[in-house]
Amino acid sequence: MSKVIHIRESEFEKEVLSSNMPVFVDFWAEWCGPCRLIAKSIDELSLKYDGKVKFVKVNVDENPRIVSKLGIYGIPTLIIFKEGKEVKRIVGAASKDYYDKAIIEVLKE
Repeated sequence: MSKVIHIRESEFEKEVLSSNMPVFVDFWAEWCGPCRLIAKSIDELSLKYDGKVKFVKVNVDENPRIVSKLGIYGIPTLIIFKEGKEVKRIVGAASKDYYDKAIIEVLKE
């Protein structure tokens, strides 16, 4: 079972910026084919890093203000936040291994 939570703009501060652990944020949309393709990989990584990294999804169509504020122009966009700051941004679909390596890199910092 996935450990990914879906959040809205109103929850972004609490769930992402104020989190005491790194947060992997997947900005996606229902109509986005590449977003659907990477969903299983994100779910699997959420289980692998349970208790070490929080995984959240933000629907770009339902949360336009946060998308604009963060300068997200293409999806999927995946951003890893640590201590309330963006530390890694991946634009476009990538392999599970690529995401895994990005997470490992952030955890080492």
